[in-house]
Amino acid sequence: MKFVIVAALATVAFAAPQYNYVAPAASSRSDSGERVAILRDERVMEEDGRFNVEFEAENGIHFAKAGSPDAENGAVIHAGQYSYTAPDGTPVLVKFVANENGFQPESDLLPVAPEFPHPIPQFVLDQIAFAAEEDARRAREGSFERTASVRAPSTSYGIPQ
Repeated sequence: MKFVIVAALATVAFAAPQYNYVAPAASSRSDSGERVAILRDERVMEEDGRFNVEFEAENGIHFAKAGSPDAENGAVIHAGQYSYTAPDGTPVLVKFVANENGFQPESDLLPVAPEFPHPIPQFVLDQIAFAAEEDARRAREGSFERTASVRAPSTSYGIPQ
């Protein structure tokens, strides 16, 4: 029985995917298999957690990022940009910030949500303003109890009619 368990474990271990990663030294390969020279690769790490990374390749890819820890919660705030030339020849530039609000890219090539399809009618804006005034008045008076015009839902059920 022990032999069967050892054989099963050995089979699983040999069947696991093997990853042989070799870090690129002075060049890398593109998706098409061509060699791309690394023109610049600068990395600066400070003891207080701040860092700067800049990378530039022969094929026009450029990436730069800086970061520093946030004093309040220790999270690292990143800011940077990357650029490359799209296959159709369009230059692409993306600037970004990554912080407590997530990754926020900016680029002329990113899609933008359409504008609201129609203007908000004035009576809706007036109702919103009126509700805000009522809430502010109630907060000042400290009265959030129900008014006579607002009835609580019934808690008893009668016979259906």
